[in-house]
Amino acid sequence: MILEHADIRIDPQKRDAFEEAILRGVTTVIAPSKGFLGYKVRRSIESPGRYILTIRWATVEDHMVGFRASDRFAQWRAIVGPYFVQPPVVEHLELISPTA
Repeated sequence: MILEHADIRIDPQKRDAFEEAILRGVTTVIAPSKGFLGYKVRRSIESPGRYILTIRWATVEDHMVGFRASDRFAQWRAIVGPYFVQPPVVEHLELISPTA
């Protein structure tokens, strides 16, 4: 399993609409993808407009090839992309300790 970690910045005044959009986008577009194992969305307390989206994938290929290279990625970006004030910073991480 790998973690996709996306650091997302939006206009804080669009918070409510963005939160609806990101949840809708994950559940309707990303979740049906091969290798999708779950997700969490976190909102920063200190930095209004900053969100961390963490998606669990079975493999990096499930994310980068199965999802990013598919039509689903364009659908996802159409839903959440209009809220971005800059491109998200995305990294893949390996879990080395159990989660709480």
